[in-house]
Amino acid sequence: MNLRHEWKHEINAADMITLRLRLRAVMKTDAHAVMGKYEVRSLYFDNEADKVLMEKVNGVAYREKFRIRYYNNDTTRLMLEKKSKYNCLGHKQTAALTTEEAQAIADGQYHWMVQSRQELIRELYSKIKSQGLRAKTIVHYTREPYVFEPGNVRVTLDYNIRTGYHCTNFLNPDCVMIPAGEQTAVLEVKWDAFLPNIIRDVVQLEGRQTAAFSKYQVCRMYG
Repeated sequence: MNLRHEWKHEINAADMITLRLRLRAVMKTDAHAVMGKYEVRSLYFDNEADKVLMEKVNGVAYREKFRIRYYNNDTTRLMLEKKSKYNCLGHKQTAALTTEEAQAIADGQYHWMVQSRQELIRELYSKIKSQGLRAKTIVHYTREPYVFEPGNVRVTLDYNIRTGYHCTNFLNPDCVMIPAGEQTAVLEVKWDAFLPNIIRDVVQLEGRQTAAFSKYQVCRMYG
C-alpha cells in the first residue's frame, strides 16, 4: 500500500498570490492542467447518520470516504475513488466508471454493482448495503496543481469552492452550484517518503498552521 503524507492549510487571497509566485519558481505545473488549472467535481457519499462527516469532525484516526470524480466537465473520464486516512498518512484507490454507471449510482440504482469486475465498485456496493451509504453532496472547485519529482511532491491551490443541492445532476456541467460559505482557499501538500527542504520552505506561511480542512465538510453546511 502506497501511503502518502499530506498537509493542508486554509489560506486567504494574499497567501494565494505569494504561494503562486513561489511555486512557479521551483515547481512545474501538472501536465493535465489547462492554462495552469482545472475544474474538479466530486460526488461524495455518506449515510443518514453522517458517518463520514462525523468521523472527520471528530478526528477519527482511521477513516475512509468514497467519491466519484471528473475534471474539466469531461464526463467521459469518470473515476470512483476511495480515500483512506491513517492518522497523517493517506491512500487512494480508483476504479473507472462509465457515464451510465456513474449516473446509475447517483440515481440509487445499485443492483449491477455486485457483479462488477472491479473490486472497488463491489466494495462500495457492500458499504451501501451494510452502512447505508448514499450519494450525499456535490463538491466543485478550481485547482492549480504543481509537481516536483524528488519525493513525488504534489502541491495544489484549491479555491472557488462550490456545492450543489441535487446529486442526480452531478454529471450536468450546467447544474446550479452555490458558494460553500465564506470563500476560502486551501493549500495541499502531498509527498511520499520525504519532503525536500526547498518545497518545505516554499510552502511555509507565517501564522498558518496545518489543519484538518475538508472541502466536503464545508460543502455539507447546506445539508
